[in-house]
Amino acid sequence: MAPHKKDEGSEKASTTPVVEAPIPGGTKTNSCASTVHLNLPVKRVVVHPLVLLSVVDHFNRVSKTQNVKRVVGVLLGSMKADKTLDIANSFAVPFDEDEKDKKTWFLDMDYLETMYAMFYKVAAKEKIVGWYHTGPKLSKCC
Repeated sequence: MAPHKKDEGSEKASTTPVVEAPIPGGTKTNSCASTVHLNLPVKRVVVHPLVLLSVVDHFNRVSKTQNVKRVVGVLLGSMKADKTLDIANSFAVPFDEDEKDKKTWFLDMDYLETMYAMFYKVAAKEKIVGWYHTGPKLSKCC
């Protein structure tokens, strides 16, 4: 897993909806690395019950087998014409924190890419729209 240094602004950006668009000079693919993050006005957010159950199940499974306080995953959904963000699916992502520096955390990006590609085959309209985590804060806030 590649390390990612958490910075102050990334938590705010993580809740921003995502729209898939071609990368300048490249071709459009179904990879989550090819998506371009744009700030979009959202009037309403709908989280399907399956997503809530999946997040709770993810935490319960991991907390029973490991001594961890946090789990991380990806939220999938789409933006409707009426500016409703519809979060219809999610999946867990392997996650670890540096013992000495809690601002350094590790995500398995290969796993994330593979899972997103599989979800894309089933529901191409669903894009990565955000992420979730449980447990302590990732950074100081408010």
